[in-house]
Amino acid sequence: MFSLSSWKHLRIPFSFYLLPVFIFALAFTPNHNPERMLLVFLSLHLFLYPSSNGYNSYFDKDEGSIGGLKNPPKVNKGLYYLSLAFFLIAIVLAALINPSFAGMVIVYGLVSMAYSHPSIRLKKMPYISWLVAGFFQGCFTFCMAYAGLSDFGFEVLTRSHVLIPGLLTSLMLWGSYPLTQVYQHEEDAKRGDITLSLKLGIKGTFLFASIWFLVAGVAFAWFFLDRNQSWAFYGFLIAMTPVLLYFLLWFSFVKKNPEKYTNYAWAMWMNRISAIALNVFFFWYFLENTQILQVI
Repeated sequence: MFSLSSWKHLRIPFSFYLLPVFIFALAFTPNHNPERMLLVFLSLHLFLYPSSNGYNSYFDKDEGSIGGLKNPPKVNKGLYYLSLAFFLIAIVLAALINPSFAGMVIVYGLVSMAYSHPSIRLKKMPYISWLVAGFFQGCFTFCMAYAGLSDFGFEVLTRSHVLIPGLLTSLMLWGSYPLTQVYQHEEDAKRGDITLSLKLGIKGTFLFASIWFLVAGVAFAWFFLDRNQSWAFYGFLIAMTPVLLYFLLWFSFVKKNPEKYTNYAWAMWMNRISAIALNVFFFWYFLENTQILQVI
């Protein structure tokens, strides 16, 4: 029933690209507990995100490259049931921490389903899908991870010390999100999905991303300097340097030949470089901000 093609569509390794938000939340968690850390990680990265990937793939029925799959196999009904099974497991694992965290996992899952389900299909609404995807994959995920790691509930969504760093992650995602769509214009247009990148055009997508990356950089700088963490500010600049250089290089090639350089390979390398840089930086920030090594 659950064929190999269905498992491929879960794109479990792709969860690595969403790991920076989890690590950033870990850096602010007041109550570190190894069991909760493991449960939150498994619930989100091994089951919830793959569930979302598989569910959306089932309704999208992509024939061209998608994030994490250069040549996606054809989908079948087994993928639909497998994605729901993974969603259920994610909820059960979350419930082992507390009901509120499980509720947040359910909210995230339902919103992700609305992205591609034909009855709602947020993907057809360029600005709404951009706002929703950036908010839920960034700020909401940060708050959700923070709640699970700390054994808190929905009240974290009203706490400024949680919302502010969470919104910083959304700022970065609002810049990078259109870039993940920039090589899918033809297939999206064929399905009638007017994504934000399709609406902006190829060069417009890069300019739009540039603005949001600048806003995110300034916001992170303010955040670290306001906390008297100049060391984090300089560390962030160092981490972002290869990401910025790659983005500028890619953009320069795209301006010369959009058709040749607006493709899956270039987009995925953008994802890889930014994910590696942010994972390394946030893990280092977690160690320094919590001073956990001194405790050990």
